[in-house]
Amino acid sequence: MIKKPYPIVLFDWGDTVMYDDNPTSTVPMVELAEVRAVEGAADLLAELHDGGRQNIIATAAMISDEVQIRGALARVGLDSYFSRVYCFKNTNLLKSEAFYRHILADLDVPASDALMVGGNFEKDILAANAAGIFGVWFNQRSGETRNHELHTTVHSMRDLRIFFQTLEK
Repeated sequence: MIKKPYPIVLFDWGDTVMYDDNPTSTVPMVELAEVRAVEGAADLLAELHDGGRQNIIATAAMISDEVQIRGALARVGLDSYFSRVYCFKNTNLLKSEAFYRHILADLDVPASDALMVGGNFEKDILAANAAGIFGVWFNQRSGETRNHELHTTVHSMRDLRIFFQTLEK
């Protein structure tokens, strides 16, 4: 059997998988009156999961712990697609090269097996790149595109789905 490229897919949580409508809130997202999944996230996560990839949350969230993050994901029907959650409260690490190296060591996988998807270019893409992880900048906010040998840009979940389909060819 041929191994799929990037069998481990790390996803940022806020504004990548779920909208973070109030980033300055001091209340865990699970307790907010309304929570929303990013458009197209459920279909893409189902496709990746059913295709044998391991989806993992890798978030800089400092207020929510793993149980609260899973609770918020459950409210929008996404929790079953994620096998692991890495956040500040269970790693004691800010999102940095060390955060990504911790994840790789914990999963016992080489950087070449992982891919990071996130909306913050510095924390999600450049920090992952520093650990040797390929990054996909999920830039919904503008038409700006940044491409390099260690990262690319998508502007929607539809674009991300096309990216993964291209990997399969």
